[in-house]
Amino acid sequence: MRIPFLRALGQQGFRVTAVASANPDRFQDAGVAYRKFRFGRFIGPLSDRAAILDLREILRAERPDLVQSFDTKPNLLAPLASRGVATAKVVRTVNGLGWVYSAGGPLALGLRPVQRTLHRLAARCAAATVFQNQDDMTFFERHRMLGGRMARLIPGSGVDLAGFDAAMASAPAASALRAALGLGSAPVVLTVTRLTRQKGIPTLLLAAEFVHQLRPDVRFVLVGPRESEGSLAVSQAELDRHAGYVTALGPRSDVPALLGMADAFAFPTEYREGVPRALLEAALAGLPIVATRMPGCNDVIRDGWAGYLVPPRSPRLLAARILDLLGNREAAAEMGIRARERVVAEFGLDLTVARYCRLYREVLCGGAGDGATDAPVCAPGGRA
Repeated sequence: MRIPFLRALGQQGFRVTAVASANPDRFQDAGVAYRKFRFGRFIGPLSDRAAILDLREILRAERPDLVQSFDTKPNLLAPLASRGVATAKVVRTVNGLGWVYSAGGPLALGLRPVQRTLHRLAARCAAATVFQNQDDMTFFERHRMLGGRMARLIPGSGVDLAGFDAAMASAPAASALRAALGLGSAPVVLTVTRLTRQKGIPTLLLAAEFVHQLRPDVRFVLVGPRESEGSLAVSQAELDRHAGYVTALGPRSDVPALLGMADAFAFPTEYREGVPRALLEAALAGLPIVATRMPGCNDVIRDGWAGYLVPPRSPRLLAARILDLLGNREAAAEMGIRARERVVAEFGLDLTVARYCRLYREVLCGGAGDGATDAPVCAPGGRA
């Protein structure tokens, strides 16, 4: 999902190397240099130490001018790994606060002060921190987690508008896809997310049950991984209880096509999102959206104008708004148009890359940026 952003940076004159734990094939196919490191998504001090050592070795070999980190753990590991690597200036992007601030269990509550301490330590090794929504930026400022370093608000990770529209245009006919999935002419409510509790899937399943009681013709389609999510995932038994009207497809590579065959999009997250890419893509597809009133979702959807917002963990309200969209198709279509217009105006990849390049110029030049988003970076051929 970062590949379009990395390629766009390359077009701006950066030499880019991706460092991740993923399969290298996609990066190599895109012409992006790639280095793999050991990384565990879940709690593991030993694996985290191994990740820091791997990153430090890579940084010493690559000698980058800039290190750009995304996601909760890399935002802690990358700055710590950069200590002792004089050439590397770290810019970290906080794309949501993660499950530690979304879950209410004792483990999450106990980890919050630990994570705040780690963020304060990481901030000392970072040149700048980027936030995707104002709520997260305010939270870091309130808890003094920035260490006095530079902070910027850059909404979202950028969506390749032309690429997404091309994928929609080349997708199979909606009728063919519906037939292949056994949906026929049923109204379809689509959700694209990881199938975890923090992403609101139990709430969505209850809402689907309420909708089914009034509109038994409606089908819910869930797209996203479950087996890889460990203890956070909803169980197969929970999904099976709603099998008559809920279909879980697992991960898919044809999300634009699936959006094109849907009638509405539901995003019930309870997670502290940055700006959810799935929500941006649903808006680009012109779908009417019901989302939860959470940071990030609020930045995309204006309630009653470009979709609906409901409180998290409110299945009856979620069901009611879904029924509103399905019951008034004309008003729903207008909401979808407005949501797309907002995404095109504020969240396109070109605009996002220009904002990052301006920040990189400030970091590399010690704040010498002149405010223009299209000026060249002051270190031509810089390594990121």
